[in-house]
Amino acid sequence: MSFSDQANRTLELLALTPGWHRLRELRQDCDDETVTAIVEEAANFAEGVLAPLNAVGDRIGARMADGRVKTPDGFAGAFREYAAAGWLGMDLPEAFGGQAVPLTLHAACAPLFERGCVALMMAAGSTRAAAHLLAEAADEATAGEWVPKLASGEWAATICISEPEAGSDVGRLRTKADLRDGEWFVTGQKIWISFGDHDMAGRIGHCVLARTNDQPGTRGISLFLVPDVIDAKPNGVSVDRIEEKMGLHGSPTCAMRFENARGIMLGKEGRGLPQLFTMIELMRLLTGCQGLGIASAAADIAEDYAGERRQGGRPDRPPVPIASHPDVERQLHEIRTSTEILRATILELATSMDLARIEEGAGLEDFTGWMLPLVKNFGAETGFNVANAAIQVLGGVGYTKDWPLEQYLRDSRIMTIYEGTTGMQALDFLTRRLWRDEGRGLSLFLEKARDEIDAYTAEHPEASQAVLAVLDDFEALSEGMMEMQADMDAALYRADAYMRAAWAAVSAWLALRMSEIRAVRGLVAQFAFHSARCI
Repeated sequence: MSFSDQANRTLELLALTPGWHRLRELRQDCDDETVTAIVEEAANFAEGVLAPLNAVGDRIGARMADGRVKTPDGFAGAFREYAAAGWLGMDLPEAFGGQAVPLTLHAACAPLFERGCVALMMAAGSTRAAAHLLAEAADEATAGEWVPKLASGEWAATICISEPEAGSDVGRLRTKADLRDGEWFVTGQKIWISFGDHDMAGRIGHCVLARTNDQPGTRGISLFLVPDVIDAKPNGVSVDRIEEKMGLHGSPTCAMRFENARGIMLGKEGRGLPQLFTMIELMRLLTGCQGLGIASAAADIAEDYAGERRQGGRPDRPPVPIASHPDVERQLHEIRTSTEILRATILELATSMDLARIEEGAGLEDFTGWMLPLVKNFGAETGFNVANAAIQVLGGVGYTKDWPLEQYLRDSRIMTIYEGTTGMQALDFLTRRLWRDEGRGLSLFLEKARDEIDAYTAEHPEASQAVLAVLDDFEALSEGMMEMQADMDAALYRADAYMRAAWAAVSAWLALRMSEIRAVRGLVAQFAFHSARCI
């Protein structure tokens, strides 16, 4: 297992990302020496501070003690050290105590931290996302008080959406906020709250969706910051229980109760869900980084083991490394290729998100909105699938606790569920990113991919033509899906297949960027399979 190798792979793929070259022109602080130093230091921190806690957190888990959550030994110290080193606020504005580095650098470093200890990073992820939300939506006094404290790790934050009777169907939530004498008071129950309580920070701010009027659906929902304590006194926030889960044992998933808890409204009344998407979008990108961190670790284990484990070969000679067997070679190639395609996709999306903020009017928001469901879902799937495939390479020992692969498999299983399930991502990809946006993000993807592929035609003519054919077919498939709006049920039934066809098309484009010609052939076949399911 090599964190430094992962850092090097990240830097190599960053150099191949066209958007990164444009971003470096606009950000003079992103020179090669600085970026390399940051990513390499992230690898050192992840390996030296976070990785030793991963198995410990899984084995010990979080627990309740005297009505509060106690995290595994070492978590609190590592969280504070992570924040003190500047990693928690690295892409926050300098005015709030951050370092204002591009999102791309965070996306380059985050998979290293997630590889180190994904359970602990659940707290860092929600705290960072909340800091961005408050910097954007809170009033000046609230932002000035909270964001620097979150960036420093002195305080932490959560996102509170789901309820017992309202999971993905947010419009049915029942938590209420009442206005009394100029102050809002929140009452209700929230579930599936990662690090809803813990001993790693002195104060926790909950970003809570609550109903403020009787309008149906999401129109009556507003967003609040609800601190767990105010003026050092409890604020009506308590933990009912910690969920017993398959994985992520070090991350306490809490059922929370709010009883007349004072809250601060964020943004406009009735616009809670759209406002919260500042936080949700960052956490969906981070889910892709979580999957990449786990996939990177699992791929390294599979390759190292296959290079050392000796079985088979001629009976009159010593056994050979199993990596030399064609079928194992195939498995290792598929593991590595899917991992690196995900890495390239995350960097492509992150650089586009940076450029969209800097070059307003360029239309990149449509492209980033189109890519985000793909990165969230298939980043999560890649983490799980690579861990699963790596277990297969190791055979029986991979199934034991002697190796971390079984923990990676358990930890990653939830990732296609939280922050929006696979089905939700597919519906969003079809109904919003294709139908509502009238295919603008799709058009930008096709334009970017075709322009880039032209440069590869001389070196890889056959593969380039194959990928261009996939893009043509995907464009035609998308036109067909556009026409299916009149038959809503039939279209929604095909949403998953359509999203998977899109991922195969994106993957083929980026495999060509990396000169993974063998992978292109397999991705063309995958595209054909998923495309056929849409017909």
